[in-house]
Amino acid sequence: MLIQFYRSIILSSVLVCVLTGCAVVDFAMPDKRPYYRQLWENYNNIKLNDSTSADVLAVIKTSEDELISQSKSVIASLGQKRQTYHTWFILVAFDENLLTASRKHLLIVNEKPKILLAEPWEGVTYDCRMLLEKELLEKPFAGENARRIAILKQVLENVRKDIDQVSPDNKMLGVGGMMINQAIEAVIVKLEVSPAQAERLSNPEGLEFEHISLDKGRIQMLLENGSVKVKVMLGSFVRYFQKRQEQAQL
Repeated sequence: MLIQFYRSIILSSVLVCVLTGCAVVDFAMPDKRPYYRQLWENYNNIKLNDSTSADVLAVIKTSEDELISQSKSVIASLGQKRQTYHTWFILVAFDENLLTASRKHLLIVNEKPKILLAEPWEGVTYDCRMLLEKELLEKPFAGENARRIAILKQVLENVRKDIDQVSPDNKMLGVGGMMINQAIEAVIVKLEVSPAQAERLSNPEGLEFEHISLDKGRIQMLLENGSVKVKVMLGSFVRYFQKRQEQAQL
């Protein structure tokens, strides 16, 4: 029943994207713009510790299919194409003192039903990059795996906080946040049972985990210059996890 509940929510309201069989990075959307690579360009053009809200507003919206939601410290652009089963969002959170971007998220979901051998069918790809608090980076831990788990928990806390800022303006953002929350929580449960597996988070193939409604998932988490980058793929997208990494940076 729980699996059916989550699946019904996903099929009725969540964000979408399509992976082409010949160009993994493009995830080309077949009807009209934006193409996946354009969403990636917008996401990558947002620079942490540098981009202001004006900078973000100038690049975050890719097409007329997108709606902008704003709060005091978060800007989000969400688009949906019902005819081609696509929905997506780019969300940026700002440091309230420096007024520059401190976290960014890109979520794309494919709701396309599985038809014979056609690909892709249901799948999700989520990426984020976040600046980490100095206190967390300098805090002593029992070991490196404990440190990785603590950082992933902070990522999840930040996801919830950022989504909560704008979800009252657009319920679809809340549904997308629920999907991210569900996936990262599943990883944390796995790591709390076996902390040694946290070492795999930095591997090119990432860490595999079970997902309650999309069967399987993979996650990679990389630390770099005081920030963390996370990549998650669920469902039919999992098979492209390493290929996409070889062709595009997080």
